[in-house]
Amino acid sequence: MRSLTYIFYILMLLALTSCIPTKDLTYLQENTKTDDSLISIDLQQRPYRVQINDVLSLRIKALDQKLVTLFNPSSSNAGQESESGGNALDEGYYYDGFAVDRHGKIRVPTLGEVNVLGYTTEEIRKIIEQKLLEDYFTEEANIFVTVKLAGIKYTIAGEVGSPGVKVELVEKLSLMDAIANSGDILITGDRKDVVIIRQYPGGQRVHHLDLTEIESMQSPYYNIQPNDLILVNPLPQKSLGTGTTGLSSFTTVLSIFTALTTTILLFTRL
Repeated sequence: MRSLTYIFYILMLLALTSCIPTKDLTYLQENTKTDDSLISIDLQQRPYRVQINDVLSLRIKALDQKLVTLFNPSSSNAGQESESGGNALDEGYYYDGFAVDRHGKIRVPTLGEVNVLGYTTEEIRKIIEQKLLEDYFTEEANIFVTVKLAGIKYTIAGEVGSPGVKVELVEKLSLMDAIANSGDILITGDRKDVVIIRQYPGGQRVHHLDLTEIESMQSPYYNIQPNDLILVNPLPQKSLGTGTTGLSSFTTVLSIFTALTTTILLFTRL
């Protein structure tokens, strides 16, 4: 029986070491505990440059409303809200938007194809405004052009509550926002190594963020960009099948110990 006791202690030790510590589950931890702290954020972050598969929202306003309707495919719905919750305008931004094709162009009614690849939304606004002034409007028309991303589309997979392809109708989205909108990271997810696969003109690059450190908010990859792929890999505890909490670890050890005890007693009686 002494050997069974030793086995029990060894199993308990292994189970306790397999438990996930609190520091691995807590987001944005500070190195030193303070009453208040200021997180410096780079206000000079580079503006996003449009990539292939992005969807743009384009709105044109001018004194001549009849001429404006030629360029706004859903202008009749602009400014309207649905009776249920007022999402008609937001949905129109995405479904009536202009998708960037594999050549880096969008097709605008009447204007035709416009190259937008690698440009910021502000630069695209100026390009379209210049085309309109050259061919259709005069300075007296007081045209007002608005160009923005028609929502941020991203994919999140792995150890999260609700994985899948998401579209958030916002202009700025942080990694924490994306995770919260996906049901948070499960207890078996690795918060210390969240993987972001991002699209660039020359291909895709892989970036890693440790969300247990508050310094991650200063990372250039903390804000999500369109077509990002977010991966949350499992912790070793899930692969090994051990308990993630003290109670589950104790239950696992008790089950193993009971099985070993039963097996040894059966063999000793033979």
